[in-house]
Amino acid sequence: MERPPSNKPTPPAKPDVPDEKLVKRSQRGDMVAFEELVLRHRDKIYARAFSMMRNEDEADDLSQEAWVKGWQRLKQFQGESSFVTWMTRIVINLCLDQLRKQKRQRAESIEHLDEELGGVERQMPVVTVNPTAGLERSELRARIDRALGLLSYEHRTVLILHEFEDLEYKEIAKRMGCSIGTVMSRLFYARRKMANLMASYKREEMS
Repeated sequence: MERPPSNKPTPPAKPDVPDEKLVKRSQRGDMVAFEELVLRHRDKIYARAFSMMRNEDEADDLSQEAWVKGWQRLKQFQGESSFVTWMTRIVINLCLDQLRKQKRQRAESIEHLDEELGGVERQMPVVTVNPTAGLERSELRARIDRALGLLSYEHRTVLILHEFEDLEYKEIAKRMGCSIGTVMSRLFYARRKMANLMASYKREEMS
């Protein structure tokens, strides 16, 4: 599987073209110009996400979501700061939202334990259970296939090409006849949908 961008530094894309010109072209709908901005700054955005989340997968997801939102909100960028500063603010806000969500979930879990177990049991060591422990490989494969079948064609295809075929964004975009930005967006939402489906299957088994 392709590792997050921070583990494989990206060479600068056309350093002679300033960000300001690329941004203006992108705001006029030029996806190629935006893809150059992504290539130029994605390592910095990932690094900031990782510095806050301390988790590669979360940093990868949040940095990709930041680029999706950056494209969607690009016309709001007025140039008061540099483009990379603006993108950094977007990813920081996403990380803060995720951290607040995690903190809230932990608080709710502790509150639930207080109600269910009382005080003494809380002092017992926490055992982390691998959700796939004891699950036969064939069962796991069936669960993955079931979840893939519920994705849209576009999401299923981009996920298979990236996760199972180890193709780069550029090659996936060429195969699917879309832009790299579209591939990034589809992959982000496909991963999130798969995670939700797999979690729901696990809850069904436990209920």
